[in-house]
Formats: sequence, C-alpha cells, structure tokens
Amino acid sequence: MKAVIMAGGFGTRIQPLTSSLPKPMIPLFNRPIMLHIVELLKKHDITDLVMLLYHQPEVIKKFFRDGSDFGVKITYVTPLQDMGTAGAVKAAEKYLKERFLVISGDLLTDFNLKKVIDFHNDKKAMATITLTSVKDPLQFGVVITDKDKRITQFLEKPGWGEVISDTINTGIYVLEPDIFRYIPDGENFDFSQDLFPSMLENKDPLFGFPAKGYWRDIGNTDSYREAYHDIFRGKVNLKIDEPKQDFVGKDLRIGADVTLEDASGLEGTVVVGDNTQVQGGVHIKDSVIGRNCTIERGVRLSRCVIWDNAYVKKGARIVDSVVCTNVRIGQSAHLEEGVIVADDTSIGDEAVIKADVKIWPRKLIEAGSIVTSNMIWGEKWKKSLFEGAIIKGLSNVELTPEFCAKLGCAYGTTLPKGSFVLAGRDSNRSSRMLKRSFVGGILSAGVNVRDMKMTSLPLLRYKLKTFGEVGGFHFRQGQDDPTSMEIVFLDGDGLDFSSSMAKNAERIFYKENFRRAHHSEPGAITDINNVADFYREGFLRALDREVLKKAAWTVVIDFNYSPASQILPLILNELGCNVIALNAYVDEGRGVKRTMEKQPALEQLSKIVNSLNAQAGFWLDPTAEAITLLDETGRILDGIELLTLMTNLTLRSGQKGVIAVPVQAPSNIEQMAVQKRCQVTRTKSSDRAMLEAASSTEVILAGSTDGRFALPRFQAAFDGMFAIARLIELGASVGIPLSRALVEAPASAYLQTSLPCVWEMKGGIMRKMSEDSLDKEATFIDGIKVHFGDEWVLVLPDQYFPCVHIVAEAKDQKTAHRLLAEYQKKVENWKKELE
Repeated sequence: MKAVIMAGGFGTRIQPLTSSLPKPMIPLFNRPIMLHIVELLKKHDITDLVMLLYHQPEVIKKFFRDGSDFGVKITYVTPLQDMGTAGAVKAAEKYLKERFLVISGDLLTDFNLKKVIDFHNDKKAMATITLTSVKDPLQFGVVITDKDKRITQFLEKPGWGEVISDTINTGIYVLEPDIFRYIPDGENFDFSQDLFPSMLENKDPLFGFPAKGYWRDIGNTDSYREAYHDIFRGKVNLKIDEPKQDFVGKDLRIGADVTLEDASGLEGTVVVGDNTQVQGGVHIKDSVIGRNCTIERGVRLSRCVIWDNAYVKKGARIVDSVVCTNVRIGQSAHLEEGVIVADDTSIGDEAVIKADVKIWPRKLIEAGSIVTSNMIWGEKWKKSLFEGAIIKGLSNVELTPEFCAKLGCAYGTTLPKGSFVLAGRDSNRSSRMLKRSFVGGILSAGVNVRDMKMTSLPLLRYKLKTFGEVGGFHFRQGQDDPTSMEIVFLDGDGLDFSSSMAKNAERIFYKENFRRAHHSEPGAITDINNVADFYREGFLRALDREVLKKAAWTVVIDFNYSPASQILPLILNELGCNVIALNAYVDEGRGVKRTMEKQPALEQLSKIVNSLNAQAGFWLDPTAEAITLLDETGRILDGIELLTLMTNLTLRSGQKGVIAVPVQAPSNIEQMAVQKRCQVTRTKSSDRAMLEAASSTEVILAGSTDGRFALPRFQAAFDGMFAIARLIELGASVGIPLSRALVEAPASAYLQTSLPCVWEMKGGIMRKMSEDSLDKEATFIDGIKVHFGDEWVLVLPDQYFPCVHIVAEAKDQKTAHRLLAEYQKKVENWKKELE
C-alpha cells in the first residue's frame, strides 16, 4: 500500500520558522517533522511513499533523496501550480492505481494507521476520514457521523454558535482510486470543501474513523512550542536520534562529540545535538539544543528549542522560546516566554526581547535594546529611538500607526496632565496618517493637542515661543530617504529635544509605563489656523522694509512643493521683491527630491537666474530650514561659502555682537569678526547646541556649514525663509553684488571627508587621536581639533552613522590636502590596530 505525504504548503501561519525551510522540514527534536511521519508510516508497514511538494521542494528532496537511507521508497510529484489538496493528489494519479493513504507532512501523531486501514476495508469505503476530538474545533473541519460511522455532515471551520461536535477531520485519509473521477484535471480542488461534500451528496461510501491517540496540527508557532511541551510531559512518544544517557531522575539525550562540562544543572528532558558544547554552571530544563551549538557558562534555559549552529553567551536567560539556526544570543540577554528568533539574527548583550515577540531573519538587535513588538522588516532594532531630537524609520514599516500611537502615549506621559502641545506636519500623506495615530496616543495620556496641520517647522518653532505650549512635534518625510519618516520633537521654547527629554520618553516607551487618562479626562484637539499671520507680522518687523523696497530685488526661489510656498512669496512681494517662484504649490503625492535630483534642479535654477538677470536664486529645502544660494551670476555656493558670505554681509552691515558657528566651521569667520571687533563662539556640531547658543541675547547670527541660519533678531531657530529675506536685505543694504561680497571675504583651503568606522571602534579611534595630540595644541569642543598655527585638522565621530569625519583647513590647497591625507592615513592605521 502506498502513502501520499502532503508537503507542499507555504507555512505562512508558522512564520518566521518557515523563512528558510518548508514547513514539513522544521525540526522537531532535531529531526524534520516529516521524518516523524515517515517513521510512523514505516511502523505500519507503509514504505512506498509519494511526496507531494510545491514550496521549496529542493530542500525536501535533498534531505530524503530516494528514501533508501530511511528504509522507504520515495516518488516525488511537484505540481506546477497550487492545485489545492485533492488537486495536488490528482497530479500523482498515475502512481496511485490501488488503495492509498493520505497524510500531512506537518502533523505530530501516534495514531495506529493499521486500524484506520482495517476499518476502511471492513466498511468497504471509497473514502475514510480519520477523526479525533479536540477542545477547540473552530480552526478545523467538524465531521458528524451516524452510528455506523458513516459521515452525514461536514462543517468547515465553524463559529462557536455553529459547533455541534468536537470531532474533527485530521487530514489523514484512506482512499480508493475511484475518487479521482470527482477531481477535475488542472483545477484547484480541495478534499474538505469539494471532494467529500460531492461524495456525501452522491451517497458514496464515505466513513469516519474515530482514532485514539495523540494528534496535533503544527500550524503556528504556539502549536509548535506546545508540541514540545506535550512531548516533555510524555503525552506522545517519538523517535529521538540522540542516545539516552544513564542519569537517575533525568531524561538526557546526548549526541556524538558533545562537550558537557557538568550535567548537574540539567533537569527534566534535555536533548543535546551532535558536536555541541555545554559549559558548566548552566541550568537547562526541558529543552532541546541542536547540533554545533555553544551554550556558555551561567546560561539558563527553560522549555527552549535551540536549532543548529546557535551561540548563547554566558548569563543569557531564555524561557519557552524558539531560537532558529545561526543565531547569536548576547551575554546576559533575556528572551521572555513565547519569543521566536529566526535564522541569522544577532541579539546584542543585555538585550531584552519581550514576551511573544517574533523576530524575522537576519536582524541585528543592538546591545541593551528592549524589543517590545514583532520585528519583521528592516535590519536593525536600535537601543535608542532618538537620533538627537528626531525619531526616524521607514513609513508604515518601522514607523507604523501602532508604533506611533504607543510613542505618542509615551511622549504624552512625560508631559503634565492637561497641558498643551503643538502639532504640525509636512504635505506628505504618510505624515498625516502617522501623525493622527501619534496624536491619539498623546490624548490617551490626558494631554491636549493644538494642531497646526500642514505647516513649516520654522512656523511651529515660532509659535512655541509664545502661547504656553509645553512642547511640540513635526512629522516630515525623510530628507535622505523619501521612504522614511522623521518625527522632530521640540521643547516649550521651540528648541530641539535635549538628550534627557529623549531618554525620558524612550524609557517610558520601552517599559510601557504609560499614564492612561480617566475616561472623562482624555486630551482634546484644537485646530489653530492664524499662526501664519502672526509669523508674518514678526517677520516683517525684523526687517528694514525701506531698504528692501528701494532695492526691489528680483529673486528666483525653488520651493520644492513645501508649505513655505504658501507664505514666503506673499511676504517678499510685500517687501517689494519680485519673486519668480518655482514648484510653489503643495503636492501631497510628490515626495522630497533625492540628493541626485537636487543638482539638476540647481542647474535649472542657475539658468533661470541668469536669463532673468536676477540678483539671486534660492533653493529652499523642503523642511524650510536650509537654503542653497546662487549669486547673480548663477553660481551655486556651497555651505561653507554661504556661511562666509552671510557672516561677511552681517558684519559689513554694522551689526555688533557674537557670531555662533560649529567647531568645524572655517577660521575665516574669526578673521572677519576681529576686523569688525566682534566675537565668535564655537559650538558643538549638534543642532541643539547651536540653537542654545543662538538663544543668547548677544548673538546676532548662528550659522551651520550646511546652509542653515538662526537669526535671533527674528527667532533663534533655523529658518530658511527668514534667511532668504535677511540675505536680500543685507545684499541690498551693502549695495554690492553677492558674488563680489564673497570675493572680498578672506579665503582659505577647506577640505573634508568621511571614513567608515564601526560603532564599536569609534571610542578607540578617538583615544588614539587623543594620544596622538598630546604634544600638540588641541581643542575638545566636539571631536578633537588639532591646531598647527593657522592650519588645523578636526577628527569628529559621527553621532548617528558609523563613520568618522575629518576636516582640514589651511592657507593653500596643497597644505590642506597634505593634512587631510595625513590624518586619513592615521585613522586607517588606527582602525587596523583596533581590529
């Protein structure tokens, strides 16, 4: 008699265990589930097998080959498309000319198959369905029989109100070849939904055999773990390859070439696969460890399943979880109950994976991380949510509505109950979707939201300085990746979140220690619409209208479809400027331009500036915080040139005070300031450090090296719109073309580059740099800046990316190149020494 093993399913419900294996090949006590079925069939003298494959067939064929290694003969049939259960068997019809048995390849059962076959013979049935009783029949097909065991009714996956029996179809059938006349060729056809109801309707001899014994459909990860529990409790026996050891009171199965330093910490049923090392001081209870694994000292495993090639570092604790192949569990990491860690994943030291979390393959969980939700897409779970004041993630993949609602609740919990926060977003649809979820979380913590809806970040910052909101946030599309989303968090003064604020929100998010408002006390949402008028009034008051109107500059501005296009052209027109606006409308379906798209846009802008004889052209960043300037010749200025020009014009206008620039800004800023008896303050490179400096009453200009300016005369925050107006005002008041103003500024050779550097090496690189700088004049504002008279080199580790920046400035290009190359070589050598 032949048996057909159904082994073609995709295993969707049991992901991520099936990410690299077909479901029947998932290991159960270090053997594929399907091998246990083969052993069961052999036990009942069925050795001629037909395997029906579909999903990843090569994995199954490679393992079983022709079946001779397992004492059976195997014929493989692989339908070209998904034909359904009966349709797939129809594809093997030419091999099934006699009575045959059908069984699923992903069952765990010890049914006596001989009794099923004998029953089928006795009843002279055309089809016999093996039945069993379960506590929860909802996910199966319920079968009703009469007193002769003839089937009278089917009920496929009933609701509780429809349940009339706990007897279900187990997917084990004995069939006569006559059934093939019911199954059409090349069509999707199912046993339960199509074949058996047809036979019932035609009153064919269709019987149900109530089998005694153990049966479990290993259909999902919970069922997979429960199958192990049942085996540990002795509910079902199955063959285990590893030989039993002679230990009183313990059921230890130890494979070949296993190093087991001390068996005293092993308890219950413990299986250790071939060539695995288990060091001393461990406590392992009711667990199965695969082949080629290493379990270090102090590890605690309870009801765990560890697949092959896993490495569990010392002190790790894992409870009732599944760790798949090629997984590394870091030192003192903790996997709570029900966790699934798929193949090729690394869990960092002291990371915590919360209960029932599933981590898909090839993920990197950073040390100290706390993972509270399933990690399906993306490559990395960060231990820190924040990068400065910003949380970034892929829209609707990493930053999902569920994630944002929880994040909003955590943020709201950090704020006083009943307080107000200010909300804003860009024109992107994902921004609107995720912001709404985030707002829901804030309201649930009893905090009120004043919603500016679509607005520019500078307007939101400006509003925050006035009416008493305790904080704000802005959702926007990622600047370096349009598929990502950025949430910018601001404090009550419109400044970026401090690190302590970020850590406070992060701590509540990870611990889920949320404040839930009483049902009568959730926060309220208020629309706020008049901020643009308020902003405009302040904007105009901070400029010399007469100078601007008299100059009547013509400027070309590319607005990048940002909300700034709805306010800035009107203000500049009111100031007497002729504005040629490009891309000056909001397009929700259009994302921000990638870096590669910016350059063609600038070149087009340059041609327009030239053709119109405009005094300047501006490319306004979609965030409305940064600008790129083109002078009257259409020449595109880089960030350093723009900072130099803005500083020169500010000083030439006669304004006195302090100029704040980051540590990596060129030293010609000081040269210009000294000539005008002004001072320069060097700040750290972070946005918050610059804006804190800008908040000082003495500061007249704070400028970055990437085209962002804070002008405290209007607001101490980066504002590209006001920077444009201020540049026009300065250019008009000085009365010379912008190109000439830049030429008159002191020049120097300024070079910068970045070298890749893994996170773990950054500290070592800076230690080497510090040691190298001992006998040199150095400053440590941010990174290490070494001075050689008028020349200097800065080595600055990036805060958010795995790289190190090197900046060099000298009087001439040759010297700057020499300095840059010298320190590039040093850093590369230090990296090799640290490897």
